[in-house]
Amino acid sequence: MMNVEQLKKDFPIFQHHPELVYLDSTATSLKPHVVVDAEREYYEHYGVNVHRGVYALSEQATAAYEGAREKVRKFIHATSTKEMIFVRGTTEGINVVANTYSQNFRKGDVILLSEMEHHANIVPWQALVKWIGVELRWIPVTEQGDLDLTNIDELLKGVKLVAVTHMSNVLGVVNDVKFLARKAHTVGARILVDGAQSVTHFPVDVKDLDCDFFVFSGHKMLGPTGIGVLYVKEEIGKTMEPYQRGGDMILEVTKETATWNELPWKFEAGTPNIAGAIGLGAAVDYLNQLGMEAVWIHEQELAKYGREQLAHCPGLQLLGGNAASPRGAIFAFELAGIHPHDVGSILDEQGIAVRAGHHCAMPLHARFGLAATTRASGYIYTTHQDIDRLVAGIKKVQEVFA
Repeated sequence: MMNVEQLKKDFPIFQHHPELVYLDSTATSLKPHVVVDAEREYYEHYGVNVHRGVYALSEQATAAYEGAREKVRKFIHATSTKEMIFVRGTTEGINVVANTYSQNFRKGDVILLSEMEHHANIVPWQALVKWIGVELRWIPVTEQGDLDLTNIDELLKGVKLVAVTHMSNVLGVVNDVKFLARKAHTVGARILVDGAQSVTHFPVDVKDLDCDFFVFSGHKMLGPTGIGVLYVKEEIGKTMEPYQRGGDMILEVTKETATWNELPWKFEAGTPNIAGAIGLGAAVDYLNQLGMEAVWIHEQELAKYGREQLAHCPGLQLLGGNAASPRGAIFAFELAGIHPHDVGSILDEQGIAVRAGHHCAMPLHARFGLAATTRASGYIYTTHQDIDRLVAGIKKVQEVFA
């Protein structure tokens, strides 16, 4: 069992806001000292550019930057660092695939999504409908909050790519993407997994999942903002054209033409987010020290406790509360007769930070007949006492609107 109260001392924000109940980790996680210190050390001690510099400080920066790539590779059990492309985050990673792998699509090809996708895994594919004429098809979500896979064989007919979230940022459910990968490959399709939430909360092995693309953001897993990772199977990445063109992604340039660098640098044009990558490496070290199995045990226990306590709130509807799939500590709910923004504002007055809105998942909210919900989400620094304060805060909200 993790000692959460002791662990919270690693996070400077709690020193500045000791009474804060932070329940918005699905949007972004808090940062431990080690991540902040890693970035500061880079800027203060060797903050120069990477690659090609033959002087000691540049070699030190390159070693730290590429060392972070290796840490992340091990973290998700990829085969090679050539498969690990640094991007700004999940959104950019998906856009890289949509803009480069799209050379394999033809008019009438099908991309299969699910109704629980984040907008970042919907809008880039909608652009291909306009540009190429592909068709978007949807895996439905059950009333309980699970993916409805009863008709998956029919849904996969004509599909060239499956793009699906590993863990819903609204429902907290964990989807069986290994099963979907197997099904997709059976019909010759590729699969992209949005791991923005999953890699944060439980162990991920991309080789075991057998996904072709896997994307995630550093800021949701204790790392800095503006850094993320796109995993691409090496044999696929070699066939893809660069997303951007410029410095560091080239091998040779003449007045007439250019040739591209090897993977992964082919997709990393310009000066990269060096400090962000180093900070992400520090976050990986921190999570490895905790152990991702221990993180997931804490998360599931927190999810169970949260569901039990929220059940005591009359008039509260918890989305995905009866899902059969495993669930993380993400609680999106509706309070009868009270707008989510009002809920969030009154909770904020009590020092409780939650998110109100559609959470970049409007199709999913439409599926449940809702325009918005209030979302509370926990992480490694979340305690039972935080959940208790949330429940007490909700009761306060209801008293105000009684």
